[in-house]
Amino acid sequence: MPRRVVLAMSGGVDSSVAAHLLKADGYDVVGLFMRTGSHGESEERRAKTCCSVADAVDARRVADRLDVPFYVLDFEDDFGRIQDYFADEYFAGRTPNPCVMCNIWLKFGRLWEYGKQVGADFVATGHYARIAVAADGTRRVARGVDRDKDQSYVLSGLSREILDRILFPVGELAKADVRAVARDRDLPVHDKAESQEICFVPDDDYLGFVRRRRPDAETSGRLIDEDGRVLREHDGIEKFTVGQRRGLGLAVGEPRYVVQIEPLSRTVTVGKRESLARVGLEASRFNWQGPAPDGPTRCLAQIRARHRATAATAEPLPDGRVRVRFDEPQPAVAPGQVVTLYQDDMVLGGGWIDAPLVD
Repeated sequence: MPRRVVLAMSGGVDSSVAAHLLKADGYDVVGLFMRTGSHGESEERRAKTCCSVADAVDARRVADRLDVPFYVLDFEDDFGRIQDYFADEYFAGRTPNPCVMCNIWLKFGRLWEYGKQVGADFVATGHYARIAVAADGTRRVARGVDRDKDQSYVLSGLSREILDRILFPVGELAKADVRAVARDRDLPVHDKAESQEICFVPDDDYLGFVRRRRPDAETSGRLIDEDGRVLREHDGIEKFTVGQRRGLGLAVGEPRYVVQIEPLSRTVTVGKRESLARVGLEASRFNWQGPAPDGPTRCLAQIRARHRATAATAEPLPDGRVRVRFDEPQPAVAPGQVVTLYQDDMVLGGGWIDAPLVD
């Protein structure tokens, strides 16, 4: 019997081509669409999301074209948990990463639970990443071949127990090649626009979303400079994130950036660009995809999705946290974001940034 794989089909070109590649490799493919409650039918929403009604229709059309069984799963309650996390992090003065949570909780959590119920051997997605075997014999997430599209950063939270059950069919391809395969196979989504990063905020109004989610929150406070001088009052720390330049409401002659957010006092500190530089960070809830090192270990550290990984030394701490020191100071180390560590293009591990190191 062919091996069965459940595939997260979003209605986009990447997961659609993944379905074709898995079929071509002889897998028994079952397509699954995650209904999240982020509904909408407009063309604007269709172009920006991966979980609207229009996206479900696209996914079903592709499944029909490829003769793949297709099911819609109701994950609305679970997705609400991710939306709550997103809003709560902003109100705590942190910068959330819902894509990482979605991967941990839904795509490789709930989706795989369903897969096991239907006798699946693997779970697959359209991520631009690979599964590779490290020198120590452990399986790790590795960078995708297309470095411009590489999504391994948001997969560092995957536990080592599930890595031998994951397939990333498009991870060996460039985006242009994926679209070419879709055109050659006459898949109806071959020219579909890219989805945006945060699928449940299609209008990019993050502030409006979090305030609607927590309408009674009171987070107003002061905007100060690095000398403690009050520059103005603000109406909520959820408006700010470390590294932010625009929307500060200041006219001081030269650019200022958010360098710190203190949630207890609701104080936002701004400074010059050079004030963003940090020598390292400490992270908690760390997930090692291979054996945890016994002491300081050399690696590359990536601190946000569009950050170029930088040379660093990572040191496990006795309480389970990890201290990362960069070879060169890095700007805008934002609490709440993920730090992903790499060795030889493979994920060593990842955790949630608690605080930057200042010396």
